[in-house]
Amino acid sequence: MTRDLSLRQDGPGRAGAMKNWRYIALHGVAAAAFVFLLQRYALSASLESSLLWALTFGGCAAGLAFSQSNR
Repeated sequence: MTRDLSLRQDGPGRAGAMKNWRYIALHGVAAAAFVFLLQRYALSASLESSLLWALTFGGCAAGLAFSQSNR
């Protein structure tokens, strides 16, 4: 029985593992920055509330990006 080894190798259109972690972190940071700026300046929320929402949404965005990169 032979296995198709092309499933195990990264092809030219597929990102490696280190690139995926970089994009996951970038996605989380971008979402956190957006939510922080929205809460702090557009909605005039307090600093503590803005930071808490930014941390929450950044973590959720990173989790979503991680689950999508493993598809």
